[in-house]
Amino acid sequence: MSSTADSFDTSYSLQKINRNSPIVFIHGIGLNKEIWTPQINFFKDYTTLTFDLLGHGKTPLKKSSLSIKDFSDQLFSLINELNFKKIHLIGFSLGALIARHFASEHNEKLMSLILHGSIYKRTEEQKKMIKDRLENVRVNNQSTKISALNRWFSEDFIKKNHDTYKKIYSMLEKNDHSSFLKSYELFANYIDDESMVKKIKAKTLVTTGENDLGSTPEMSKNLSKLIKGSEFIEIKSGKHLCSIECADDVNIVFKKFIDKNNG
Repeated sequence: MSSTADSFDTSYSLQKINRNSPIVFIHGIGLNKEIWTPQINFFKDYTTLTFDLLGHGKTPLKKSSLSIKDFSDQLFSLINELNFKKIHLIGFSLGALIARHFASEHNEKLMSLILHGSIYKRTEEQKKMIKDRLENVRVNNQSTKISALNRWFSEDFIKKNHDTYKKIYSMLEKNDHSSFLKSYELFANYIDDESMVKKIKAKTLVTTGENDLGSTPEMSKNLSKLIKGSEFIEIKSGKHLCSIECADDVNIVFKKFIDKNNG
């Protein structure tokens, strides 16, 4: 079911299966709720919710500027509109930053938390690389979309899965440039707040791809160390969009953690 709800006019898809706490997925920058198709198909016996972030997919952006709190408030508004008492929350990339913020303020809403492909404490070199990409994004050059997909997928996967490549490229192509730029500026200039991360009390799993260049295993390991009692798992051979390229492995990791914390 695809609908819109709440004061943000959020576009979402709800697969309501049972009364257990739903799994809520937050996508990354420039993408939309459709990137979670491999997970929705896998979790067919679970209640799942995907939605388009502000300024992405079919959800409008009505503000002139954006903050992580705006995205977190969007999520809070949506799950309240749907009357979800507790959720399993999975955030990817920008979605992981949103999930971190949400968890720091709304631990009581979480059965579990999965931070997938999250940045944390970029080095000076990594900061320079993202700032350089931001300047390329400003001019809306086609090459930025191609280079993004090359960072997100392995060369072998792209060769063998051209339809998937085209689908993700089309998502990037359809973005409203002004809205996308606001989100990208927020992501590029993001500064980690350790005091906020330390407020996370939910059962937490931190994951990333072994070959993720932007959200490295080292980042995830260090982030996991800061969240008391959290676990870290590296997805072998995965790059940034390993939730698609290594979907079987990712889904098994996610399911095991969610099932363990479904009581």
